[in-house]
Amino acid sequence: MKRLRQIVTKAVIAKGKKRVECTELLKPPNTPSNILGCWVINHHYHAKKVGKFVEVSGKFDVNVWYAFNNHSKTAVYTETISYRDRIKLHYRDEEVSDSNDVHVRVLQQPNCIEAVIAPNNEQIKVTIEREFLVEVVGETKVCISIHPLDFEEEWRFDDESSSSSSSSSSSSSSSGYDKKIDESSSFN
Repeated sequence: MKRLRQIVTKAVIAKGKKRVECTELLKPPNTPSNILGCWVINHHYHAKKVGKFVEVSGKFDVNVWYAFNNHSKTAVYTETISYRDRIKLHYRDEEVSDSNDVHVRVLQQPNCIEAVIAPNNEQIKVTIEREFLVEVVGETKVCISIHPLDFEEEWRFDDESSSSSSSSSSSSSSSGYDKKIDESSSFN
């Protein structure tokens, strides 16, 4: 135990990942007759640790381009959707209670995977997917081995045959050296 030390450092102590697929019903001002396109923009979010979970709260805008009035007119309907996702944390070691440093990476931005007219013909049913990876950073201990101060790693020297010539010669060796310099050379 005399040669081991513990270093306290910050590291990723917990991770979580979640993919969400949700369905939203949008009510445009006109009765839609056909869906021409749907896209999601302006995604904003923040995260906080709550117990053994990370809560990611956010919002985004859903834009639906649709035809109405028996396919004679078109319009774009925009609605802001809010969400709150709870992502379960998986700890590598024991849980650390004083860590609040949460990092969120969006693996899949909110994206429309389906937009259809609802069976009542009054609403638009939009299916949206999103995926997050969260990491909690906290203090942890790392164990290292200590060596005496005069310790130096061993060097490996290849035995070189001495040559009586006074010129430099090129050689290929397995040690990765490209040139062999004659010992009789002097530097001024």
